[in-house]
Amino acid sequence: MPITSDISQTTTLAIQIGAVLTWLGLVFLTSEILHRLKQDPELVRKVVHIGTGNVLLISWWLHIPTWLCITAGVTFSAIALASHRINILPMLDDVGRKTYGVFYYALSITILVTLLWENYPQYAVIGAMVMSWGDGMAALIGKRFGTHIFVHLGNKRSYEGSFAMFATSLIVILGIFGITHGIQPRDLGVAIPVAAIAALLEAYSPGGTDNLSVPLSSAALSYVLQSFL
Repeated sequence: MPITSDISQTTTLAIQIGAVLTWLGLVFLTSEILHRLKQDPELVRKVVHIGTGNVLLISWWLHIPTWLCITAGVTFSAIALASHRINILPMLDDVGRKTYGVFYYALSITILVTLLWENYPQYAVIGAMVMSWGDGMAALIGKRFGTHIFVHLGNKRSYEGSFAMFATSLIVILGIFGITHGIQPRDLGVAIPVAAIAALLEAYSPGGTDNLSVPLSSAALSYVLQSFL
């Protein structure tokens, strides 16, 4: 009986890992195709940004264990840091700026799964999804439709992009609450301030640090406000 159980657990783990790797493979394949087709580098970067953020949602759905999430997070953090130095992932560094944003992104996900995955995975998912979808849509909408520009510490932003960040974050947070317990009116008291703060941090955090400040603050504030409400 224990042997059968071990085999079953191994099979389940293999399926979980295979599903995540398949998704990541599709994300990076799409980005590489866009890169070779000479598409806008910002679009290529955001395809990876949004796609990799969805990994945490998939992992939550598949009940991937904490130790595996942490291991993956540490691995990708190391790859991101190395890429900053030796350009392992050129499609992520081809937008005319050089920051530690990709490393901060991977590091923030590692911190989230380490602190929250065992007991409060939904808040880790909120942090990752607000960053991936919110920031991704802010960049794409801001670049395409942004006409009202403001600059802070060298970061060029638009009010249109910031609103896209707020609106997307609001939808993401309510969506996660809908999965966990069904959307309640009080959830707006959590989602609105969290989305607003995420938009402010995305606009004013310097040098790619929004990839660290936005997910961590979104997860923490969601947890605190939800506990009070």
